[in-house]
Amino acid sequence: MQLRSLGPLRVSAVSFGCFAYGAFEEREELALLDRALELGVTMLDTADTYAVGESERLVGSALRSRCSRIVLASKFGQVRLPGDPAPRGVNGRPEYARQACTASLERLGVDVIDLYYLHRVDPQVPIEDTVGAMSGLVREGKVRTLGLSEAGPQTIRRAHAVHPITAVQNEYSLLTRDPEAVILPLLRELGIGFVAFSPLGRGLLTGAVDLVTGDIRKQFPRFSDGNLRANLRLAEQLRAHATRLKITPGQLALAWVLARGGDIVAIPGTRKISRLEENVAAADIRLSESDVAELERLFRPGAASGARYADMSAVGREAPRRPS
Repeated sequence: MQLRSLGPLRVSAVSFGCFAYGAFEEREELALLDRALELGVTMLDTADTYAVGESERLVGSALRSRCSRIVLASKFGQVRLPGDPAPRGVNGRPEYARQACTASLERLGVDVIDLYYLHRVDPQVPIEDTVGAMSGLVREGKVRTLGLSEAGPQTIRRAHAVHPITAVQNEYSLLTRDPEAVILPLLRELGIGFVAFSPLGRGLLTGAVDLVTGDIRKQFPRFSDGNLRANLRLAEQLRAHATRLKITPGQLALAWVLARGGDIVAIPGTRKISRLEENVAAADIRLSESDVAELERLFRPGAASGARYADMSAVGREAPRRPS
């Protein structure tokens, strides 16, 4: 497996996102985690909201039987209620950062989290206050490095001035090329790594979307009837290109993300071991310049039908400034 750098961390180019759609089955999740580690995945990315803490617990269980060094990433800041798949607000208050970290460490069964993200920016809390509290967790040895997810560019700059930010995690795929305009250039200026979540367009780019009961994607505009049909037609163009290269559409989509820079790590999630194996194999695919150019012609920025979320207000949010 190819390794890439996120600041001081060395992680597999294709790592494992521990969020997947549909019903949560503990035995299946543990089997997936075990297989991911067998395949050479060296970073597991979870969050305290995934299955309302159950994902962290299972990740911790999978790691306890492993002697190899795994980079463990988790997040805090989105608040959910048991049995409710939708976030119920954002909390970036300093005291909550400490409380959330303590709870995550307990569920994970570890003494330190390698990469700890603010999951979403709190519109009520200056980022200096949140990251200042997170920096305190680093000083105490509870956290090694810090990250942000879906933060605005000025918030990233301000956060980085308080404590070095190791990685920013945003959605990035052929269907979501927004980070290319401002975020990726900014991160490269500051020396911050980029972690691409939903690099398969939440499954749309594989061409196989099965919206089962409880699937949160039903709430996303890109999966509404008309938009879904249009996006799957777009995905057929990816399938045709993948067929010519004798790889799967998902592998082609992942190979494109990885080809966008050596500072980019992809974290696809899945509930199927066969799909996991397919995803990991994508790390070894090298695309030609003409392949990359053709994909970017087919999937121009804004080509997807529908917004990523029904409410985009938390995406690219800038944190408030302290009162003067």
